[in-house]
Parts: sequence; C-alpha cells; structure tokens
Amino acid sequence: MNTLEFVPIWHRYLDQPKEVSLETFAYCNAACTFCPYPTLERIGQKMPDQLIARLIGEMATWETEFHFSPFKVNEPFLDKRLKDICQKFEADVSLGTLRLFTNGSALTLTNIKWVAELKRLTHLWISLNEHRPDEYQKLMAIPFERTAKNLDALHKEVDEGRFTHDVMLSRVGNNIEFQHYCHERWPLFGQHMIKKDAWISFTEPDDGRIPNAPCIRWFELSIMANGVVSLCCMDGTGEYSIGNVNERSLLEVYNDPVYRERREGLWNRKKVMPCSRCSY
Repeated sequence: MNTLEFVPIWHRYLDQPKEVSLETFAYCNAACTFCPYPTLERIGQKMPDQLIARLIGEMATWETEFHFSPFKVNEPFLDKRLKDICQKFEADVSLGTLRLFTNGSALTLTNIKWVAELKRLTHLWISLNEHRPDEYQKLMAIPFERTAKNLDALHKEVDEGRFTHDVMLSRVGNNIEFQHYCHERWPLFGQHMIKKDAWISFTEPDDGRIPNAPCIRWFELSIMANGVVSLCCMDGTGEYSIGNVNERSLLEVYNDPVYRERREGLWNRKKVMPCSRCSY
C-alpha cells in the first residue's frame, strides 16, 4: 500500500479511529503456535462492565462510521457477556458495525442463533488454520472435530437461510489443500489466507520485508482487558502502549500528540519504532 492509498483514511479518520478492538475477557481455549497468547500476563482478566458501558457510550457520540471488534488476543465467545455487549452496541451506536472473530470451538448452536439476530455484523471470521485433525491439534491445542462439528451446524444454518451474515474461514499461511477441503465441506463460507507476521518479533514472519509506507493500524485502537491500549493488533502484550482507557477517553488516547503525529504526517513506518521492524 502506498501513501496515496491512505488519503481517504487520512481525511475521514484523523480525529476518530476507523476500528476499535476491545478485549473484554483475556482468555482463550487454544494455544496457537503463531500467537503470543500463552505468554500473556493478563490471562483470565475481565474488563469491568462499567468500563465497557462507558466506552460504548463514548462511541455512541462519534460522527463517522467505524467498526467495533470485541476481541484482541482471546476467544471472545468464552465471555458470557458477549451477546449483551454486541446487542448494547447495536442499540446505542448508530454509526458502528460489528466484526466478530472466533476459533470456532465455542461457536455452539446457541451462539450461532444469537449472532444470526445481529443487524449490523460485517462478518463472522473463523480462524480455522488447519484441516488435518492431528496437525490442527499440534497447531492450536484444541480438538478439530469439535470445531468442525460447529462449522457444520453453522453451514446448515446458512444453507437453510437462518444465518445471513458473511462467514469467512481463515488460515495463517497459504495451503491449497486447505482451500479445497473447506470449499468441499463448507462451500457457502468464504476463505482468506493470511500472511504469517511476527507480532513485533514474537515469531518469524513468512515475509520479513518492511513495507515502505505508513501503517493502516495507526488509524485504529486496540484495547486489552486491563484497559491498556496497545500500539496495534501486532502488539499483543501492550509492550508499546499508547495509553490507558481507565485514565483517558478513547479519543484522548487516539489523539495523543505523539500517536496522532504519525497519522498527520503519514510517516514512513521505517522511521518509527517499533513499526520499523514490523512486516504487517
């Protein structure tokens, strides 16, 4: 992406983020080898209800369309409050649309049915990653058949018209056999192959070349369950925090002069640490 491609984002999202990711419960039942989750110090921490309500209230006042993604380094469907959070967001925030992410293991029929009732869901994104049961277990440390059974149930709901939102299956790293398997078993779901990146030096990326451009993630907020706002989605631990929503509003953090300056100048990421070593 070159600098010119950032111009529409620069105009619309200089003052307000185009996406807010909110980790309401720092817990995941998987232990993916490409994810920093097992190393986190905040595992098991829940964001207080009052703070979640306050942040949704702030977003309700925004004047530009944006995405709300209630997840970060976690499995969001393990938070029993997720349904209420999504429904409150849709009821209170007129200009926001939802994005939901899951590894699929907790995507029970009960969860599928309430997700189907959401009015402004951009997509349900399922991080599947592997289609061979033994390799899936090694990669993610959860059983494949449980996840596959849930996806079978979801596919039936889509096929019979009860679930009308877009469903996307993703894999870290390209694999043609994976694509063929998913197309044959779940033909109504989309697919997306994701380049393996390093989570800012956590692991080795597929392609370590640093883009000679600004970063689109500078136009987002990525909030952990403890209220710390990490630099971006690739900062899983909050090592490069840009603020804390326990102490400041969303827009105060987003428009902090040090962070805002990157957006205003559309800086080349190679001039900014730690972005200068991120291949995302």
